[in-house]
Amino acid sequence: MAQARRRSLFRPCIDLHNGEVKQIVGGTLHENDASQLKTNFVASHPSSYYAKLYKQYNLEGGHVIKLGPGNDEAAKEALAAWPGHLQIGGGITAENARQWLEDGASKVIVTSYLFPEGKFSLDRLKAMCSAVGKDRLVVDVSCRRRGGKWLVAMNKWQTITDMEVCKESLDLLAEYCSEFLIHAADVEGLCRGIDEELVKRLGEWVTIPTTYAGGAMSISDLELVDRLSEGKVDLTFGSSLDIFGGTLVKFEDLVKYNNEASANPERR
Repeated sequence: MAQARRRSLFRPCIDLHNGEVKQIVGGTLHENDASQLKTNFVASHPSSYYAKLYKQYNLEGGHVIKLGPGNDEAAKEALAAWPGHLQIGGGITAENARQWLEDGASKVIVTSYLFPEGKFSLDRLKAMCSAVGKDRLVVDVSCRRRGGKWLVAMNKWQTITDMEVCKESLDLLAEYCSEFLIHAADVEGLCRGIDEELVKRLGEWVTIPTTYAGGAMSISDLELVDRLSEGKVDLTFGSSLDIFGGTLVKFEDLVKYNNEASANPERR
């Protein structure tokens, strides 16, 4: 009898910068030079508006990302609007992670804490896992392309670390977390298409739920990610989406796609 495999789904996001919901070009967020920041969208609605919208349509697995300081209150507002259903990332450490779960996050997302001075620390990964438990930990292996490989990037994607995104590193990380989030920082916010090669590789490498973000510009990108990853990777839309001021993708179409994909898994 033919087996049904899962299909890639749309996963929502709430990106916060200076306390506001924004969509930015990923590679332009610099720690000490605000003049380089390129912003595609600044919301007139608070973060809770988007959390309630995702709740209304039962869009699970979404992430709230704090891009720098000044975002804690907006993050807590989003989590309070749909407690237990949104992940939180940005400035997460073993010391504060538990508090964010108590504030309503379903899971915590960690990157920079795992890479003191840009070097991967297994001890810190173990500390994070001990603090919240494997089931409530997401590792963000957002990356930038360097030559023929992808290297994990931290500090708002400006600092390249010593970790290559590959099967070996993902297998190691997967021992201590339950999910991956991967922003392709080089194409994030550009609406020029996804990094197809990275998505294909992730489909070959990952063994736990994984969400990719970066460059999605058409609802057909969901079908592309599904085909390239064989349903192992989900997709986030940002600047192209109408609820974030975009003109290329309608939120209602993504909701419809998710409902159909969940009801009708592909048979093979």
